[in-house]
Amino acid sequence: MKGYEVGDSIHGHRIIAEARKVGDPVVIVKSARHKAQRIVLTENALAIIDRKGRWCGQP
Repeated sequence: MKGYEVGDSIHGHRIIAEARKVGDPVVIVKSARHKAQRIVLTENALAIIDRKGRWCGQP
């Protein structure tokens, strides 16, 4: 996966991720009522979009 720079992001409905080390999930606020989780992957991390979301340009 060459060609990606630090700070780039991917968006999708379902993303598959692999890494040698996985951090603890942290609850983050996405809006007043909705919560989400953030997890940090380190050491040889890889993420693949398995399914695009309708907000990502899918008809």
